[in-house]
Amino acid sequence: MNDQDLERYGRHILLPEVDYDGQQKLLDSHVLVVGLGGLGSPASIYLASSGIGELTLCDFDKVELSNLQRQIVHTEDMLQINKAQSAKSFISSINSNININVVDKKLSENAFDLYVKKNSVDAILDCSDNFQTRYSVNKVAFKNKIPLISGSAIRFEGQLAIFDFRDNSSACYECLFPDNGEENELRCADHGILAPVVGIIGVMQSLEAIKVLLNLNPIKNKLRIFDGKSNEWKTISFKKDKECAICSSSSDHS
Repeated sequence: MNDQDLERYGRHILLPEVDYDGQQKLLDSHVLVVGLGGLGSPASIYLASSGIGELTLCDFDKVELSNLQRQIVHTEDMLQINKAQSAKSFISSINSNININVVDKKLSENAFDLYVKKNSVDAILDCSDNFQTRYSVNKVAFKNKIPLISGSAIRFEGQLAIFDFRDNSSACYECLFPDNGEENELRCADHGILAPVVGIIGVMQSLEAIKVLLNLNPIKNKLRIFDGKSNEWKTISFKKDKECAICSSSSDHS
């Protein structure tokens, strides 16, 4: 780190849990953010400002006016621009010293897996808004033993879970939400979302990602549920499903 880095990240370095070595570890880390919407917006902003040295932003969608109510990484000037490109523009204005990669097209599961393998990703944030993507990201993260920080939000409620695949005892996303082939998901476009709720969950995803990278006891095998009306959190513990199609020892992962 140079003198500017020491000044920029000084408040981190003052923390005994981070210190100089921890901040250097963040600068040496590569985090992949899947989805630059309501969750990915605050998550990517805080990852960048915290000094994650390399960010890959993945989203094939374009910025629409209805997004601006909650997707704070985008501005009115970026309407109809790809969301990953828009987010890169905003984040670069916060921290121009980090490397920001953009994936602005929809990747197949195999292409996503190949990208992760070739680019040495240290953590993945699933900020997507559909089950198909979540299941694919979970498979790739598990296959490559990369920690996965998953978030979701609808109406007044948000959910957060961490799947640390560096630990063989970690459950996976399908242990918690088995894929039964049915489309039961709720969408913000149909049911609404209070803007700050996605902000809270996205910020928590960035916090847990940093804790994962620094090995600061991230919350594992627990589903955190936030109720925006009561401003309360509920925690549900879960464990690895011995019959999980993805992560059980009897599954074929080839």
